[in-house]
Amino acid sequence: MSTEDRLRATAKNIEGKAQEIVGEVTGNPEDKAQGKAKQAEARVQHSVENVKDEIKKAID
Repeated sequence: MSTEDRLRATAKNIEGKAQEIVGEVTGNPEDKAQGKAKQAEARVQHSVENVKDEIKKAID
């Protein structure tokens, strides 16, 4: 399940970067902000997965 969660986070990060770029190109600050928010959410998801991995390593 961890791999799936990481893939979702990576996809959200890519989506956020694309949306941020679209916001920059079109001059739409809302798109740019939403893109940055998606990237931040993806970073949090990756961090959660890293913590899960560390806990699993400690238990094993």
